[in-house]
Amino acid sequence: MKEKTKYHAIKVDAQKCFGCTHCMKICPTEAIRVVNGIAVIDEKRCVDCGNCMRACPVDAFYVEHDELSQIEGFKYRVVLFPSVFIGQFPEIYSESRIYEALLKLGFTHIFEVEQPASWLMESVKQSANDVYDGPLISSFCPAIVRLIQCKYPSLAGNISRRKAPHDLAAHFAIRQLIKSGANENEIGIFYVTPCSAKMAAVNQPVAEKESIVTGIINMKDLYNRIMKLIPAHETINTTEYRKHLSREGILWSLPRGESSWFRKRSMAIDGIHNVVKFLERLENDEVPKLDFLEFKSCNQGCAGGILLTGNRFLTVERLQKRAAAYPRAVQILHDFQEKEAVLEQLVTGEIEPKPVFVLDENRIKALEKMKKINSILCQLPGIDCGACGAPNCHALAEDMVQGKARMTDCIFLQDKYIRMQKIKPEKADKNLERIWGKQRFEADCNKKGGRNEGF
Repeated sequence: MKEKTKYHAIKVDAQKCFGCTHCMKICPTEAIRVVNGIAVIDEKRCVDCGNCMRACPVDAFYVEHDELSQIEGFKYRVVLFPSVFIGQFPEIYSESRIYEALLKLGFTHIFEVEQPASWLMESVKQSANDVYDGPLISSFCPAIVRLIQCKYPSLAGNISRRKAPHDLAAHFAIRQLIKSGANENEIGIFYVTPCSAKMAAVNQPVAEKESIVTGIINMKDLYNRIMKLIPAHETINTTEYRKHLSREGILWSLPRGESSWFRKRSMAIDGIHNVVKFLERLENDEVPKLDFLEFKSCNQGCAGGILLTGNRFLTVERLQKRAAAYPRAVQILHDFQEKEAVLEQLVTGEIEPKPVFVLDENRIKALEKMKKINSILCQLPGIDCGACGAPNCHALAEDMVQGKARMTDCIFLQDKYIRMQKIKPEKADKNLERIWGKQRFEADCNKKGGRNEGF
């Protein structure tokens, strides 16, 4: 059976990219190489964390998203958005005015994905029974789920088998609309995503056949549309749309938003590079006993999502102020018969490990390749300059044993071989052109990269 192609929301615009290596250096899974002067993404290693987009000085990375016009095909047009969407607006714009602008855009119903968050947290706690050894790991961040699947496959069984908050909100919204007389085929659910990882999660869920969400909307694009439509004053009452929203729900997507629900030993880590360092220690049994781990790919959680317009620190402060005005989750009354129906929909299938950081499926050959990598590393300078088109010397050595690179890709070894007359200068120039493209090393005062454009 042919393996399903892995979906990625992040793409590279070859017309803008000039091979500056910023993206390659910051990628947590070493999924990027420079070939012919252009960044190339290894689809198997990419986890859609978006760090490449954040690092690019010329906006060569972009995300594919659905057009807003798609909502017109439905009678009931539901917009789902996380609370961080409200948090990025300056304080002068009230939540009611933002809600009004959403209705002006053509949506008929509005749900913040964190309501009712307490239902999901109860279900997540129950999923701890599925974990046989080690801590329960939150499935909130799809970039982290993909990271564990491909780089730390032995921990895949520790991931909570529960859907993300946007799925909870989608099921909740559909149930609410059906109760009011709507037919399910008339309902369109549109999720406003703060990052590329959640786009990938909707288009290709990890442990589901397909997502219940109809379409995805770029949060940055929607923010700009709202700023054009936002009314000067509140003209309608929109509080009914927020009656299930709690203080804990508003803070859900921030660091400790989930772990604060656990009375047992829990830990929250944000920033994917911090997560990688911790997962290394966890896999090697170098951390104390923990019951729950909350990992978020972006710094400051979803407030640092790559598709947010607002400053992440200001967004966090605004959300904290907003949360203080809302009741706690235990104070909000819900229809408990409705709750059971929704919770049944939140359980996912097994989250399977999908290791890609393997040198060879044959263990003996893999050990031979590892030995060869160590031998190559003895000859490489260990400068990690990136001039070879790989992020560091170890990555280059790994590419070599996999037949994707050669010793002369290292400019220091190449210079040494020229002096030893092992290769001709013309051959060395061809090698550099293969990585960086033609005319990259010719004098040109207008070429990009010489003045750190975009920084």
